[in-house]
Amino acid sequence: MTSTRQPSIEAPRLLLATGNAGKVREIRELLAETGWRCLTPAEAGLGPLEVIETGRSYLENAVRKAVAHARASGLPALADDSGVEVDALEGRPGVLSARFGGASVGSDAERTALLLRALEGVPRGLRTGRFRAVVALALPGGQTIVREGTLEGWITEAPRGASGFGYDPVFELPDGRTVAELGAEKQEISHRAQAVRAMISVLQELAQENPRDRPHSTDLPHASG
Repeated sequence: MTSTRQPSIEAPRLLLATGNAGKVREIRELLAETGWRCLTPAEAGLGPLEVIETGRSYLENAVRKAVAHARASGLPALADDSGVEVDALEGRPGVLSARFGGASVGSDAERTALLLRALEGVPRGLRTGRFRAVVALALPGGQTIVREGTLEGWITEAPRGASGFGYDPVFELPDGRTVAELGAEKQEISHRAQAVRAMISVLQELAQENPRDRPHSTDLPHASG
């Protein structure tokens, strides 16, 4: 009796258009059950790809990064742009959150300290704000799909918590914990998690089509957002 071995089906590849290790870890966890193999630019064999984030909105920056990486790799590419919007600062730092303070401010801790200094003397009731994330999926054929998530809270007077990254230690939720004190719970409620989860149904449909064989498919349902 001869046995026939079924050929293995290789998972479709998705390029994560970021060099931020924290974002890569979070997105991989969120997409673990979708059937996609998530690659960093280095894992996809891409050299440094500098995309200047000069857009006036999260959407513009996310789409710009996703499209550039999809074109360079020939793979579907997922990018996000996110930030913290503080009401007492008229929405700043907003789209400039990752570059708050300019080139001389080089770390998350320095940017967080700068934000706290900007809010010195502002009472808790006026320190409201939100995290906002926009996630863009770009296909090599030119289509882009966008999803968004937000998380409301307050800016603390001092950092708290050891997990997370960015402004997580100074962003307090209604239950009194900062995002950096959530641990694994962050994946349930964060702005980025909301946006990525909203993209899962699109990715599942693409995975069924196997975009490695048909990278230019554009007739997808739920393609606007």
